[in-house]
Amino acid sequence: MRVSPMGHDWVIEVLQDLADYAERNGLPRLARKAAETLLVAQQEIGEAAEDDPPEDSGGMTPVH
Repeated sequence: MRVSPMGHDWVIEVLQDLADYAERNGLPRLARKAAETLLVAQQEIGEAAEDDPPEDSGGMTPVH
């Protein structure tokens, strides 16, 4: 079962919070890794959204 891109919003928020926390609390390696992981998550979620057919099309791609 695939999760809609909107269903992944919480992951982005958690990773951003972790990166912010690490930065504010003198944890530079964690901050860098969290920021890197955030970018990976954004890319993968974006790619997953591109691979999914539009919901209103009934899963079918219109033919032109």
